[in-house]
Amino acid sequence: MYRCFVLLCLFTLKSFAQDTIYARDVIRQLTSKSFFGRGYVKNGLQNAESFIINEIKKQKTFPLFGKTYTQTFTHSVNTFPKTCDVKLNGKELVPGIDYILNPNSPSIKGKFNLIKKDSSFYSDNSKVNVLFKNKLTYRVSSVVDLRCEIELDKHLINQEPKFIELNIQNKFLPFFKSKNIACFLPGLADSDSMLVFCAHYDHLGGMGSNTFFPGANDNASGVSVLLNLIKFYAANPPKYKIVFIFFAGEEAGLLGSKAFIESKTITLNKIKFLINLDLLGTGNNGIMVVNGNVHEKEFNRLQVINSENSYVNEIKKRGKAANSDHYWFSENGVPCFFIYTLGGPSAYHDVNDVEKNLPLTDYVDVFKLITEFSKSF
Repeated sequence: MYRCFVLLCLFTLKSFAQDTIYARDVIRQLTSKSFFGRGYVKNGLQNAESFIINEIKKQKTFPLFGKTYTQTFTHSVNTFPKTCDVKLNGKELVPGIDYILNPNSPSIKGKFNLIKKDSSFYSDNSKVNVLFKNKLTYRVSSVVDLRCEIELDKHLINQEPKFIELNIQNKFLPFFKSKNIACFLPGLADSDSMLVFCAHYDHLGGMGSNTFFPGANDNASGVSVLLNLIKFYAANPPKYKIVFIFFAGEEAGLLGSKAFIESKTITLNKIKFLINLDLLGTGNNGIMVVNGNVHEKEFNRLQVINSENSYVNEIKKRGKAANSDHYWFSENGVPCFFIYTLGGPSAYHDVNDVEKNLPLTDYVDVFKLITEFSKSF
């Protein structure tokens, strides 16, 4: 009997270890150069799409959009696919480390004298603005401004900025086609109710021909959890139908989830609960639950499950926030949580958000908490 118990424990531990091994592999691939930040140049988003579809097909999932796993929507985006060179006082700067571009910036080439406006803002009064920042944080833009704006790391202000040399080429894409990916697994109950898990797979792409933003925590981590959930429920048939959605366009303004809602692909009042997964690579300080103040009953249930099993250090809650793809569901009356981990490395929307820096501190315990919570419906 004891031997059987030990073997069961070893099998369970090996199973959990395998989940993190698979997670690491997913995150490593999604953050590699061939995916180039899962953005809008060098087929980054398309390569991520192909990878995810290949993974979900392995688990014999069913496509949500009729015979296809994808849903296309169109939006504009400004990109910098090629030249992106910046020199300050004649010294060449390192993209992503010394500077980032404001994503609204147009193409520009030339040498520009800088005039000090305040302690962290310089300008040539015409075509160029230069801002010094403590943290370089990149983003996505759907428009192009007339003026170029460069954000420089604060340490560079030690050399009084006199002039800046720029050679930047933007490419505005007015009709870029992004794709949501979705599948489902049928439930055992004779019911048309469903649970939904979602995570965005897009990120920021690149800035120039060599610099890209890997997006390990944001949100290759969430994608890995979603893929692990598919594996889990494929092996453990759920009570209710479960829908899994990988959104594109989140970084461009929650565009994929908005398009999904507007498409009326699923009947929203059939969703018993939705959990949106993002930034799940840490956990040193527990987790945050957006909408925890809105759905008190479900939040208390989550707290009880965690207390009984000692999964994470702390579960914090906040109210509504338009900060990820749960938002459009919440606005349309769907009960939902957005869960993200707290603590650990602070890399966010920068070149340092890489797989090797991601500790996956509470990855397994957060996974257990989510699946236990889902059983309560």
